[in-house]
Amino acid sequence: MSPEPGIKVGIPVSLSGQFETQGKQALAGLQAWAADVNSLGGIRLGCGPSSPPWPVEIEFLDDGSSINGVRRSTERLIVVNQVHLLFGPYSSVLTTAAAAVAEEHGRLLWNQGGASGEVYRRGYRGIVGILTPADKYLTGLLPMVREAGREATTVGILRSSKGAFSKEVTSVVQALPRSDLAEGAAQQLGFRLQFLWEFDPGGPDYDALASAAAAEAPDVLVAAGRIGNDLALAKRLAEHRRAFKTVAVVAAPIDQFRRDLGEKADGFVGPSQWEPQAKYLNDFGPGAEAVLESLTRRSGLPVDYPMVQAYAAGLVAQRCIEAAGSLDEAGLRETAAGLDFSTFYGRFKIDPETGCQVGREVVLAQWQAGSKALVWPPEQRENPLLYPWR
Repeated sequence: MSPEPGIKVGIPVSLSGQFETQGKQALAGLQAWAADVNSLGGIRLGCGPSSPPWPVEIEFLDDGSSINGVRRSTERLIVVNQVHLLFGPYSSVLTTAAAAVAEEHGRLLWNQGGASGEVYRRGYRGIVGILTPADKYLTGLLPMVREAGREATTVGILRSSKGAFSKEVTSVVQALPRSDLAEGAAQQLGFRLQFLWEFDPGGPDYDALASAAAAEAPDVLVAAGRIGNDLALAKRLAEHRRAFKTVAVVAAPIDQFRRDLGEKADGFVGPSQWEPQAKYLNDFGPGAEAVLESLTRRSGLPVDYPMVQAYAAGLVAQRCIEAAGSLDEAGLRETAAGLDFSTFYGRFKIDPETGCQVGREVVLAQWQAGSKALVWPPEQRENPLLYPWR
């Protein structure tokens, strides 16, 4: 008797190390998607009602939050486990490493956890991006501040000196006249860059950084580092809140930010790939309420963005498989390049050459009276920006 057909989905995931929290959430999101798919019978391959649906099985290996670990895990999933679908890990650095291994083996990587554009600049053909890229995270920040405060003119940036992510996130708010930076949105809106300071993410003096930034007193302060950097720095910046009119911290929208800062979280702004109150057209898969219910019930973990985006990546792969009618990865990549649809997570549309996501944008959220409110873009806005935040 031949074994029952099934779709093996593999993911290198951080179950230990600095990305442990986000890795466990991403795995839980992918597992919840698989469980929901299987509860409906599986994914149908081929044409016609006679084609039986195939169940989904998730296989994962701990990458230890390290580049070497993710390379080993990705290689093993491809060569030993022989997975049909390969999903990337959480973190832009780890995703880039996983993509290199996938490319070496001619495999397709579904990028659910790396927002840096670095992975798309390497010319890999075998990648499908789910997330809005990092250099688009803060495109709405300065237009929003300009709308709220006509007198605001100065911008300060505190960012990690290592990795491409923090540089990409902050690129759009740089007004420095250097050709290798972004298009100068800050300058066009009447802002000028007062300072740009970089810190070693391994052990910065957060008190000194916050005090120095407060002494400069820019109208808008942007902070971008690793999650631990953002949390620690935000705690110190909250002690100097009267020095700034708006403070944007990349990690501000995550649940841990509110838990760590308590009532001092109020006023902080940050970019979010997705929030449950955001309204999107949805023409494939379950709605937001059903997804949140499933994630909460099946995982037992706080529902944060790594979990949600992993679930969304599963839906995207499912839609591509059903449209292509097979698991052939060349066909799946071609199918993905031609699709334009929406899930609870928003619109999916990729650049056909690079695989970079171009169809959706992030929202900006601000903590207001203990809760997150969407403040940008205007069509998603729940409350106006609290400006100045004090």
